[in-house]
Amino acid sequence: MTDDTKPLKRPARRGFLKASGAAVAAGATLGAALGTSAANAAQTSSGSGHKPAHDGTHADDPQFAVEPFYGVHQGGVVTPQQAHTYVAAFDLTTTKRDDVIALLRAWTDAAARLTRGQTAQPLPTSDDKPAPDSGDVLGLGAAGLTITFGFGPGLFTKDGKDRYGLAGKRPAALVDLPRFNGDQLIPEKSSGDLFIQACANDQQVAFHAVRQLARMGYGNLQMRWGQAGFLSGPKGQTARNLMGFKDGTNNPPTKDPALMNQFIWAGDEGPAWMKDGTYAVFRRIRITIEHWDQMEIGFQESVFGRHKYSGAPIGKKNEFDELDLDAQDKDGNSLIPDNSHVRLSTAATNNGQRILRRSYSYNDSTNFYIERWPPWRQETEYDAGLIFIAHQRDPRTGFIPINEKLAKLDMMNQFTTHVGSAIFAIPPGAKEGSFIGAELFEA
Repeated sequence: MTDDTKPLKRPARRGFLKASGAAVAAGATLGAALGTSAANAAQTSSGSGHKPAHDGTHADDPQFAVEPFYGVHQGGVVTPQQAHTYVAAFDLTTTKRDDVIALLRAWTDAAARLTRGQTAQPLPTSDDKPAPDSGDVLGLGAAGLTITFGFGPGLFTKDGKDRYGLAGKRPAALVDLPRFNGDQLIPEKSSGDLFIQACANDQQVAFHAVRQLARMGYGNLQMRWGQAGFLSGPKGQTARNLMGFKDGTNNPPTKDPALMNQFIWAGDEGPAWMKDGTYAVFRRIRITIEHWDQMEIGFQESVFGRHKYSGAPIGKKNEFDELDLDAQDKDGNSLIPDNSHVRLSTAATNNGQRILRRSYSYNDSTNFYIERWPPWRQETEYDAGLIFIAHQRDPRTGFIPINEKLAKLDMMNQFTTHVGSAIFAIPPGAKEGSFIGAELFEA
């Protein structure tokens, strides 16, 4: 008879494997081969040094490109755009300031490793515990990965509470975005206390980075939203969006330090902990591409104010030719329509203000929609569009007044709907031995 008062013992894992010795023996040859391969991959990807995870033979291969993590500014702002991104926002659930600091320290160390092509944390020598890295990118290389961190308004105050003693350090430029004309914002795709943007030349590398950082926050935060994006086009040329037009032609040149300091990097006007940082506005913009694709090319060009194939302003030949806002046709009408996107968004009509667009396209399969413009179709359509990310020194003089005008007058509104929105303070780059946002948490 058995003693029902005693709990049944769970067979030891190693005992179970031993009892299955015949099966293990049968697969010994294959297992040895796989084990050797995995060990080699782990050795390559989990080192703790600063040497990139390759031997230099792939110096020109974007899959093995390495972008520096530490520096005056965070990567992923003026870095040339990689082919893929995964952006995500999180809500903090912990009530302890020390938990937030510990998380940011861990994230900083992990991000530095990931951008070198290593695993987020060193891989274990034992298989008795969950691995600290999923291992799905072993051998893929750094792929030019950059990881950018941001702080949302909720880190400073939330529901009227100063959760972490940071309310007095919130920058004046980190304003709550107003509701713009036509916004149809979805709460589950908006806002957030913490922000991560991972960009890489490999889709899996970008997603893997956010995935590992998210799991490191288990118990202290929860995912609010995530979004994958892509960018296609020949190297060195302006990429096209899903509407077929070049996107970002009017960006200030990122290699001009004076312009970056004037329009993008925060200076002495705000708190010291934000100097050399920037402010990022995120907008998830759905495009009714079914409707757009039925429009004549001439009309599409009037919407943008540019020729579709060359990217040149209407009336010009080359993409980077200057806009001539005074040019008229034979009937005295503006060649570049008054309600075209380029006229309404250019610095010349916005008090000289410029923002740095770093946008990506997205395609999230299909969904059922009711169009907001004629012909008001109700049908299953693509859930596709633009992940709009704009960096600027101050959103109050940058994105907000520009978008207020666009939201009311832009012809493009017939085909676009803003469904997600967020704003983040992007602190300066971290110093080795410190962590992202360290100055914010100093007493």
